[in-house]
Amino acid sequence: MCGINGIVYSEKSGQTVDADALIAMRDVLQYRGPDEAGIFVEHNVGLGHRRLSIVDLKTGQQPMFNNDRSCVITYNGEVYNHADYRLELTAKGYRYRTHSDTEAILHLYEEYGAECVHKLRGMFAFAIWNKNKRELFIARDRFGVKPLYYVHDDDGSLFFASEIKSLLVAQAVRPELNYSALPDQLANHGTSYDETLFAGVMRLLPGHFLKWKDGNVKIEKYWDLGFEPKHKDRTDAEFVEEWLEMFRKSVELRLMSDVPLGMFLSGGIDSSAIAAMMAQIVDQPIKTFSVGFAEREANEFEFARIVSKAFKTDHHEIVISPEQFFKELPNLVWHEDEPLGFEASIPLYFVSKLAERHVKVVLTGEGSDEILGGYGRYAKTLALLNYGEKYESYTPRFLRDAVRSGVGTLPNSVNRKLKRTFLTLDANIEDLYFDNFAIFNKSMQAKLLSEETKSRIGESNPYHYLQNWIAETDAEDLLDKLLYADTKTYLHELLMKQDQMSMAASVESRVPFLDHKLVEYTAKLPERMKIRGRTTKWILREAMKGILPGEILDRPKMGFPVPLGRWLRNEFRHIIDEFVVSERALARGIFEPDFVRKLVASHNAGEDHTTRLFRLVNFEIWHRQFIDGGA
Repeated sequence: MCGINGIVYSEKSGQTVDADALIAMRDVLQYRGPDEAGIFVEHNVGLGHRRLSIVDLKTGQQPMFNNDRSCVITYNGEVYNHADYRLELTAKGYRYRTHSDTEAILHLYEEYGAECVHKLRGMFAFAIWNKNKRELFIARDRFGVKPLYYVHDDDGSLFFASEIKSLLVAQAVRPELNYSALPDQLANHGTSYDETLFAGVMRLLPGHFLKWKDGNVKIEKYWDLGFEPKHKDRTDAEFVEEWLEMFRKSVELRLMSDVPLGMFLSGGIDSSAIAAMMAQIVDQPIKTFSVGFAEREANEFEFARIVSKAFKTDHHEIVISPEQFFKELPNLVWHEDEPLGFEASIPLYFVSKLAERHVKVVLTGEGSDEILGGYGRYAKTLALLNYGEKYESYTPRFLRDAVRSGVGTLPNSVNRKLKRTFLTLDANIEDLYFDNFAIFNKSMQAKLLSEETKSRIGESNPYHYLQNWIAETDAEDLLDKLLYADTKTYLHELLMKQDQMSMAASVESRVPFLDHKLVEYTAKLPERMKIRGRTTKWILREAMKGILPGEILDRPKMGFPVPLGRWLRNEFRHIIDEFVVSERALARGIFEPDFVRKLVASHNAGEDHTTRLFRLVNFEIWHRQFIDGGA
């Protein structure tokens, strides 16, 4: 796990790389790699690297050259199967000087060119400068576990880095709000394609590589998740046995390390399953880490302790106060570069700081919900669409219109529930899924965004890219279509949260549920193996029977609960006053002041707008730090 950055100037620009500028760009990411640092500079090309030493501690320094120094790499991540190619590549004449996965990637690139990415099993973002071709090759892993942002100038020059702030230090762009990305950002926890909230700053999409040559950029998709054809001719028990073995192998691969490692243990089924597999593989107590709040409804310590006791882990806990939560918020917005997409980012940072005292690497449960249908919204959407299609087929339009009007006259407690069903919404994915579970849905954005903002944005659908993902997948089942869209969007934001919050504490996080071979197998499972009745993640629960305690198998999903709504309504109401309804915040002209004030008043009166208000707080903090220049 590291921080990478680089510059390649076009001939048209006439510039050469300044080493001091490259170092400044690199060292703003010092926390991503506190152990070592290096640069490569040659005329118009420069690569930078900050290292968090995990594998091959003595000889894995970067940027790293191949044997004839015709190629040089800067790399962030872990490739777990790199040793599998050592004999093959040695037989072909490649001479290894280290035991690092970095060198293996270099040799695979020399042998296979861009096709090398298909051989890599793990998480990665890397850039290779090929001196002979005068070409820069950049690749990102299949799910986007490792981040990679870039700016391609009008003159053809390219800047890239693990984090956006590095690009700002390099003055690759002037920090400006990307208005076109705002509707997407407000609805969907983050942007759903390659844009960011910074004008001109792009992200390389997961499963893609980029080639720069002569000032031109070419981007290609090298991997996608397929759902068809489905696995057949197996019993449920055979599916469970095969899946469990693949999961166990995925966990085992992610134990590759020359430094101490542990895991984040929430006490939910995902992290508990990882703990169970680790306990079967390692011969010493696993170090486990949990986070919670003083409020009982906002911590899962009792469940984490059950798992810790069952597998005899070396367990550690941290309790966060609301004062600590809000004190760290501006710092963590700075680390994430964009408004925090999730309240859980803050506790994730604190548990990472706890882990950093003991280990350098942790395993986490991210990805399970998106591959196995773990969120409650999946089952709800399947039911709503099913009933909604029947309702529209058998009920005349005039009667449906009357029902829709009637719902609006019902008491608020009933109206709020029914207006999110097929009785008031059309039976399609956009209305019943994307818009129904958005932070600020389309109707709310119509009231939230000022007329000036709307004129800057123009015609915009916050679900445009989500609809494109749905259209792109080969999935035939509705559930698989939803999982595919979330894998491309929602999961990406979760992974960025995981990466940036753990790396802020100089801790590498690994995600066993997102081994691409495991995910490819899971995608082609029949729907019944994912959701069965009201049971989510069915195959995981079956696989863990007899392994995990019953209290863990049967407990409802909590995630990382944060008692934020009550805090903002009471003792920390001043946060809203400062960052949402202050004269400074409203004077920007981005949001409609009257609607924002009504939203706050509604929350204070008892309606739950926690996620929306948290998004507005984060946006204002982000704007002050990055667009206003930290003032």
